[in-house]
Amino acid sequence: MAEFIEPGPICDTAGIREAVCIHTRKIFDSCRDKDCVEDLRLYPTVSSQAVIDRAISLKAGQAELLYAYIDVEPVGFNRGYFTVDVRYFYRVTADAFVGAARPVAICGLAVFDKRAILFGSEGSAKVFSSNSRVDDLDEQNLMSTNLPVAVVNSVDPIILSMRLADSCEPPACGCGDGAEVPAGIAGCFPGELNMGGEGRRVYVTLGQFSIIRLERDSQLLIPAYDYCVPSKECTAGGGVQEDPCAIFRQVQFPMEEFFPPNTITPPEGFQETKNCCV
Repeated sequence: MAEFIEPGPICDTAGIREAVCIHTRKIFDSCRDKDCVEDLRLYPTVSSQAVIDRAISLKAGQAELLYAYIDVEPVGFNRGYFTVDVRYFYRVTADAFVGAARPVAICGLAVFDKRAILFGSEGSAKVFSSNSRVDDLDEQNLMSTNLPVAVVNSVDPIILSMRLADSCEPPACGCGDGAEVPAGIAGCFPGELNMGGEGRRVYVTLGQFSIIRLERDSQLLIPAYDYCVPSKECTAGGGVQEDPCAIFRQVQFPMEEFFPPNTITPPEGFQETKNCCV
């Protein structure tokens, strides 16, 4: 048997055993973006709205990306290209200062829409596949369309600024109030969301990093070295119980958890961002 080769960079290509045809998703196009989304309206919970109406100032907390709804449609005037519409749902937290009392935590929903146009190639074949179900008959699954699959990679955004506004202060007036929120998104908040136009409003500016790509099922011919055989043995298997104290003695003492680091290397571009924020 040939020498075992683990997945990773290969220096010697002479060990290729055969050409293998695999079925996978091929990336046809992708893009990355750094969006500065200004003045997104925050839809707070009902209890948070009562605090906002009496607040003097706000201190930004964190923004968490809850979900991204993705829709793919072909571009009519350019074959092979598709529009990718993404709607981001965020849960934003902050501290509201009311008089001389301690700050009160508030939270709410923010929504951001983004569009990208990418190349996704063409495909007119009807794809059939069989999916096995537990305690049910096997059913064939017909894909109604042959659109490419859009994949969005995003991280939690950065809160750049947050401000209070009166209900009739621009851009507050003329906003689409009363919008419906998906039940799954509304369930991520501790109470009912205030989607109306009454009361004071909060606007938040977010910095969002994202990567969007279009993929399509393809059959690719790749070089194969051998079967992927695991090289690591399973430990503590077969019902063998080890001494927990012996296992604990092998754990390294977490010194960094007790003492703060002396130096921290700032990320690339930190100084430019810091100067911009100031």
